[in-house]
Amino acid sequence: MMFKVIAAGRSLETRLEQALETVGLSLAWYGVLSHLAEAKEPLALSALAARINCVRSNVTQLVDRLEADGLVRREDDPDDRRSIRAALTPLGRERQRAGEKQLEGVQAAISNALSPADRDALGRAFSALT
Repeated sequence: MMFKVIAAGRSLETRLEQALETVGLSLAWYGVLSHLAEAKEPLALSALAARINCVRSNVTQLVDRLEADGLVRREDDPDDRRSIRAALTPLGRERQRAGEKQLEGVQAAISNALSPADRDALGRAFSALT
């Protein structure tokens, strides 16, 4: 049973990665863009790292790549000269929304593949596991 859950998780992750790839994103990139969109303001890299449960050095590398693609820009923090914040660019916001639509499509496909009773049972099972 445990291995079926792991296999299902990997399969779902692959489907999500493939869907996001169509709009030029990865799960990691989408995660950063989504947290910045939800924040509605630039976030210090340390705060972003905490939100995505990632070490600061990895966030710095992610922001480097996102910045190189024009999806994020760095800003000085007006309250702390030592801190840098990540801000979503208009292109980043556009790409995040496109990714969101792709993920909604995957979610709908998965939901449609399951009966309502199976969806409910799966929800209860995952709630019990977390």
